[in-house]
Parts: sequence; C-alpha cells; structure tokens
Amino acid sequence: MADDTGIFIGATADGQPQTLNLRRANRHGLIAGATGTGKTVTLQGIAEDFSARGVPVFLADVKGDLAGIAMAGSPTDKMDATWAERAAAVGEADWAYTDTPAIFWDLFGQAGHPIRTTVSEMGPLLLARLMGLNEVQEGVLQIAFRYADEQGLLLLDLPDLQAMLAHCAANAAELTTRYGNVSKQSVGAIQRQLLQLEAQGGDAFFGEPALDIHDFIGTDDQGRGWVNILAADRLMASPKLYATFLLWLLSELFETLPEVGDPDKPVLVFFFDEAHLLFDDAPKALTDKVEQVVRLIRSKGVGVYFVTQNPVDIPEDIAGQLGNRVQHALRAFTPRDQKAIRAAAETFRASPGLDVGEAITELKVGEALVSLLQPDGAPSPVARTLIKPPRSRVGPLSDKERALLRSLSPVEGKYDVAINRESAQEILAAKAGDSAAAAERAKAEAVTAKAQADAAKAAAAQAALDTRQQAAADREADRAAAAQAKAEERARAAAAREAAKPSMAEKMFQSAARSAASSVGRQVAGTFGSQLVRGLLGGLFKGR
Repeated sequence: MADDTGIFIGATADGQPQTLNLRRANRHGLIAGATGTGKTVTLQGIAEDFSARGVPVFLADVKGDLAGIAMAGSPTDKMDATWAERAAAVGEADWAYTDTPAIFWDLFGQAGHPIRTTVSEMGPLLLARLMGLNEVQEGVLQIAFRYADEQGLLLLDLPDLQAMLAHCAANAAELTTRYGNVSKQSVGAIQRQLLQLEAQGGDAFFGEPALDIHDFIGTDDQGRGWVNILAADRLMASPKLYATFLLWLLSELFETLPEVGDPDKPVLVFFFDEAHLLFDDAPKALTDKVEQVVRLIRSKGVGVYFVTQNPVDIPEDIAGQLGNRVQHALRAFTPRDQKAIRAAAETFRASPGLDVGEAITELKVGEALVSLLQPDGAPSPVARTLIKPPRSRVGPLSDKERALLRSLSPVEGKYDVAINRESAQEILAAKAGDSAAAAERAKAEAVTAKAQADAAKAAAAQAALDTRQQAAADREADRAAAAQAKAEERARAAAAREAAKPSMAEKMFQSAARSAASSVGRQVAGTFGSQLVRGLLGGLFKGR
C-alpha cells in the first residue's frame, strides 16, 4: 500500500493507513508490548518492507521463529486464513506471500556464519560491562589495554588478554609507578571473570577473521536489502554477552560508517530485541555510551529500533529519542505494569476521542497504538491500528532449509574458519621462552662457573695441602738428617775415644813397663839422678 517513500504499518478501523516515512526512519523507534501481543509479527512485517525498499536490516532472532522471514509464507499454513483476513481488513489488495533475502549469523558458528571481533575492538569499557567488573578492576583492565598498545601487542582473542594480564601482574611494580596501582588481586579477579566468559562461549566471539561491518550493508541481485538474522536463542542464556555484543555492533557502525546526514532512506535498520537486557544493572557510564551512540548514529543513516515488553525498560534519555512508536497491549496486573501504561500513554501525541491509557489495556493481538514521524518531523497523533500481516513464513526453518540458505550466502566461506595469527599471547610466550632460555643458560653458566670455582678451590686446597705436607716432610727429613748427623757425630766421637784408648796388650805392657821402670828407677835414682840433673842444667847453661 505504501509508496516508495514509506513503509505501510497498518490501518485504523476507519481505513486510515499508518505509514513509516523512510526519510524519518533513522529517527529510531520502539516496538513494545506484553508477550503474545504481536510484537514479532510487527517486527517481521516492518523488516520485510525495509528489505523490499533496498534497506538492509539487522535483527536478533531470540525465539528462533524470525528465521522464517527467508522463506515465503504458505497457503497451507494454519495462519493463512488469519493473514488473508487481516490483509483485507487493512486494505492490502496486493498482499501475497514472498520470501526475503537473509544472511544467518551466530556468535557460536552453529546456526549461521560466525561473528567475531577482536578484544582490542571491543575495548575495556564494554569488556568491563560484559564481565561485571568494579571500578578498580576496570581501571586495571584499562591499564592492560594501554600497556599492550604501547608495546605494540595485539589483543585479538581471550588468550591474548589472559596472557597480557598475567604479564601485567608479573610486572606490577613497574606498571604501578607508570600508570597507577596494579594489584595482583584485581588481575586475579579479572582472570576469573574471563574464565566464566570463556565457559559461556565468549571465547568464540573473540578472534579473527573479524566482522567487516560492510557485509551487513548490501542488497541482492533484485535490489532487496539483506536481512541479517542473528541466532540468539542460545545467546540469550548469556544475557550480558548478548547485550554487550549488540552494543559493540552499534558502536562499530557508528565508528565505521561515514556521515550521510538525512538520506532518503536508512543505510541500515537495527532491531534490538529484548532491549531491557542492555540496561539491566548497567552502570551510568554504559548508559551514557548507549545514549551517545543512539543520538549520533542517526547521522550515519542507521535507525535503531528497540523491541521490549515494557516501555519503562528504556531509560528516559534514550526513550526521548525514539520518534517512531508501535505500542502493543500491556496488562495492568502489577503496580509496575500500571506505571508502564501511564508512561506509555504520556509519550504519545494525544488523539481526539482516544483514551490512550485505557486503549493500551484493551488492544487485541495484532493491534497496536501507532505514532510515526511525519514528513515534517512531527509525530502523528496516536492511532489504534491493525497491523498488516507478514508475507514471509512466521516460524522457524528446518535444519535443511537453513543449511541450504547458508550455502547460498554472499559471505559463505569468509568467516567460517578461524585464524590465529601472531599476537600478544605468542609474543609474550616467545619472550617468556627467551627469558627462560636465558635464565637456563645463566643458571648453567653459574653452575659451570661454580663447578670451576669449586675445582679451582679444591686444587688450591690440594696444592696448599701438598705444600704443607711437603714442608712437613722436609722438616721431618731435616730432623732425620740432623738426628742422623748427630748420631754419626756421636759415633765418630765414640770411635775416636775408642781409638784413643790403648789395647789390652798395650795396657799390660805399659803396666809391666811401669812396674819395671819403677823398680829400676828406684835403684838408679840415687846414683844417676843427680848426674842427670847436673848434665841437663849444664847443657842448658852451656848453650847460653
């Protein structure tokens, strides 16, 4: 029903069409309502028409039933009569089943092409949110990123970040003086959170080849925009990973796409299903980041549509930027529900004769209160609207259908095989290996030097011992020689004495001679003695 400038949403009871102006589609929007009120069908119908107008779409398939958008609906489907009746009620005379070109993605690489990004591209802020870190731990994480950047170390996957954190802990004293306190306790806490993230499958999200955001923005050979469907049924078991991934994707779109101002139609439309997960327990810094991205990404031609059960799940600063609104029924069972109804009613531009608060609780399945931006930028008065029926299948695909469509994907083979190039883990491991080898060499050299020193010491000790033993031996030899000399001297003296003594015969002869002489002497002494004396004296004087 809509022309090329708009997307037909549905019609009021009196046949007034409600059309989303393509030039205002990047002013963002909200699709809200309780479970089972028709949000999924509304989302699917809008995505179909964006694609038909050549606008690429990204949406998360939380329950697994949005994948059916890739297949045309069937007249044999149990909902066929309901859809045909609704098409007639809203005045879609040309309504017919048709398929929509789709590319399937999956962070875990099972139900679609893997989506990866690097740890560096995710950044410390989103990672801290993903791991639920406190301010101190987030500060340590930022130091690790800063240090890795300065050292030229690529942080591509979780092992890179784990190795970088371990390196920071090992060099905590040096880093603390340069960047601030880096406690091993904080590093340990971050490492534990990384292990939990890895256990949830987060390790599959970080790595290469990283997603080229331009692969989300393209058209098929018929000029229809690709509908990028993220398999999020398993991902919802890790709500922080889901919310952080979608916020990262928004940030990547904002940083990558050029400024286009107000294009005739969006460059990409982004549907954020289960949007409350983005804001649950989110610190103010993160909420501010979301607000900034949502506010500024409009100029990149990207429209962001939050899909949630309760409109109060969206912070006011962000909700105020959502110009296109489709509000399905809410139930006033609790005080919170009543508050949500009042809040939703107050956000719409009043319409004469319509009690918005009352109407929200009375809406039937497939009905919604709709207010869309008009060509002049003003919101249209809220109108109770019957939503148009989808043209594609409402429901999941079979494994065979999904595999066939995946094989025909324009990015088939581009992301399916992971790449692990040299990055922080390998470089730090190599450095650690070099350090360990150097330490081993130093240790071996120290052992060798010690052995040589010990050998030299032993040799010196042995030489000293030998010297002492030789000196002792010399002294002993000298004492022995002296003793020998003395002994020989005593022997010679004894021998001389013995030699000087007369023999026995000589003693007997001398004795006999003395006896004889004594006898003769006594006889002649008197006669001869005087003569002898006189002769001797005379000779003496004569010689004078």
